[in-house]
Amino acid sequence: MADMTPPAGAAAFLDAHGWTGATILPVAGDASFRRYFRVVEAARQAILMDAPPPHEDPRPFIAVAQWLLDRDFAAPAILASDLDQGLVLIEDFGDDRLREAIDASADEGMALYAPAIDLLARLHAHPAGPFAPYDRAVLTREAALFVDWYCPAVGIAPDRAGWDAAWDAVFDHGIASSPVTVLRDYHAENLMLVGADKSLGLLDFQDALAGHAAYDLVSLLQDARRDVDPAVEAAMLARYRAATGVGDDFLDAYHLLGAQRNAKILGIFTRLWKRDGKPHYATMCPRVWTYLERDLAQPVMAPVAAWFAANVPPELRGDPLALGA
Repeated sequence: MADMTPPAGAAAFLDAHGWTGATILPVAGDASFRRYFRVVEAARQAILMDAPPPHEDPRPFIAVAQWLLDRDFAAPAILASDLDQGLVLIEDFGDDRLREAIDASADEGMALYAPAIDLLARLHAHPAGPFAPYDRAVLTREAALFVDWYCPAVGIAPDRAGWDAAWDAVFDHGIASSPVTVLRDYHAENLMLVGADKSLGLLDFQDALAGHAAYDLVSLLQDARRDVDPAVEAAMLARYRAATGVGDDFLDAYHLLGAQRNAKILGIFTRLWKRDGKPHYATMCPRVWTYLERDLAQPVMAPVAAWFAANVPPELRGDPLALGA
């Protein structure tokens, strides 16, 4: 469990920016070293992000937030910052997440996912922001997290040369000719329902890159943290394609990036268990395997699917904590 004691410099930081005497309440940590606190003073409130150096750098969050705000997307306003301490005071979007609204929906959230798809279509109408490219090198490095962390955890000595060759054969499908801004963690727990109209507010976008439009659709529709009905996934893909006019090759990119992201997440969730002492992430791996196997079944993924068939038997596709015990 993350230590949710406010950082030592929090009170002085808040005093310096007009929040003297504010109450600091824990909200949450996440998969990184960042922690969040709700700051309450009289009738107003804000969120204090603690992104402590050297582990975290809040400057990318601030830069991406401003880029989004300049284009009328609902990122939280930056109210104050101290980069040396890694403290950032931001607009409070409340606690009403898309995740819980979908989970409570009788129709599996079909209508609730639609605005999230429409937001992506609107975002992708803009050229990519001034962010680093989500290129072949990054895709390759991320995918390797599977063989670096998941495979050893379940007792597999993988064919690394074959792994690299298999992905090299398919990665062209995931390289955008006209890049867009990819937020990278665009899923139901990072989309807030804000205000009386429940419009979508964006969080956790500090790792944004310039890449393929399909990636954030995968983040949303193959959500590692909740089951997404395949019928919802298909309907929302169709909605996005109707709004943007993308062709059939977009589906190849979607499944390639789905396989890449899901392989990466299996590695990350295993690392969070093994290295960072967060075993609950391992329990989400069976869901991620379900998505990955759907993507691997697509013709575009044949070289990678063949590698998995040769290296990862079905009985070792699941929760690495349980399998490695």
